[in-house]
Amino acid sequence: MSFFISDAFAEAAPAADQGPGLAGLILPLAILLFFYILFIRPQSKRAKEQKKMLEALTRNSEVVTTGGLLGKVVDLDENFVQIEVANNTVLQVQRHAIANVMPKGTYKAQAKKSAKA
Repeated sequence: MSFFISDAFAEAAPAADQGPGLAGLILPLAILLFFYILFIRPQSKRAKEQKKMLEALTRNSEVVTTGGLLGKVVDLDENFVQIEVANNTVLQVQRHAIANVMPKGTYKAQAKKSAKA
């Protein structure tokens, strides 16, 4: 039968190469570490600060919403906050829509400026 096909004889193969090993893992691990330091850690830190700020909200706190409305907290519950944005004008917004807590007196100063104009 070996007339058309030559017989293959196995030779002693050299020692099998084990692949890249530890050196092959360094680059993917470095990329993962880079993304964690650059993106994931700051994002989670900001989320913790935002959650802490929302938990510390009290009545008469002066806040700015994500939409840019400045007002004073009149009432709040677990999910919603009522904000006075002008005399006898109260808006109800979701709690997570609060972007920043402003220093005391900011709301009054802005109200005086708008009353003069």
